[in-house]
Amino acid sequence: MSSVPKTLDVRIGTLVSGNGADPANYIKQILPYGFESFSITFWQKLGGVDLKKLASEIKDVIGDSAVISSVAIFGNPLGEEPADLETVKGWKALIDNAHLFGCDVVAGFAGRVRGKSIDDSIPRYKKVFAPLAKRAADKGVRLAFENCPMGGNWWTGDWNIAHNPAAWVKMFEAVPGDHIGLEWEPCHQMCQLIDPLPQLREWVKRIFHIHGKCCTIRWDVIKKYGIQSHVPFAFHRTPGFGDCNWTDIISELRMGGFKGSIDIEGWHDPVYRGELEMTGQVHGLNYLKRCRGGDFVPNPT
Repeated sequence: MSSVPKTLDVRIGTLVSGNGADPANYIKQILPYGFESFSITFWQKLGGVDLKKLASEIKDVIGDSAVISSVAIFGNPLGEEPADLETVKGWKALIDNAHLFGCDVVAGFAGRVRGKSIDDSIPRYKKVFAPLAKRAADKGVRLAFENCPMGGNWWTGDWNIAHNPAAWVKMFEAVPGDHIGLEWEPCHQMCQLIDPLPQLREWVKRIFHIHGKCCTIRWDVIKKYGIQSHVPFAFHRTPGFGDCNWTDIISELRMGGFKGSIDIEGWHDPVYRGELEMTGQVHGLNYLKRCRGGDFVPNPT
């Protein structure tokens, strides 16, 4: 029998900035609250970070108490500006060094040809990610695309094509492989008025990592103003404060065979932010653990 409790098939953790001043020290401070996994994230570029040193420092802090679930870089790898080229270098470096962190998931935005449609971006996506996908396959790494629109839609945008299931079909046809999938978050689907649960059931085999972020939808605003007015109709929320049914989400993940982490993406909640940021995150952590079924209880022998 495995020594790892069955509950930890789905770990609950949080995101940590790899570009921060001292990521290991940040983790050391919040680890006692009970976080079980950490996703190490970078914005647009690695910024000269020594990945080997960073991995060693973080692993020394977490010991056997938690795992590094994934490493990620968020930028536009399909662009051709200097920052975009740095993002592509970041994808390559994280693929090459994921093993140092003890994980096999590298995540981020799929990118976009700026100002162009998803259809028009697919050839560039194939040109950039076909070699990255081969590089990943050769190293036993899975690539996971986050589903954030970043203000874009089907017809135009600046950052990411991987925000709609119709786009996923095109992406996975352009660059096939069982190691190409999603870093899925129900919030981004709800903000598009997509029901996340049927989508989850359909795509669960392609989901490699979960961002723990929820959504509150103001249906009264939608009924009065629609979704294109000056009045916000949806808010990103820390899990436990929004409309997502995380008990059902985790149940669907388990029934679909998902084994991995739900890592809370904080710093978005309109209420639990600033001085209340970690208050909200720890509430979300404990809430998601309850939705997972609570503490593991062995069966009688």
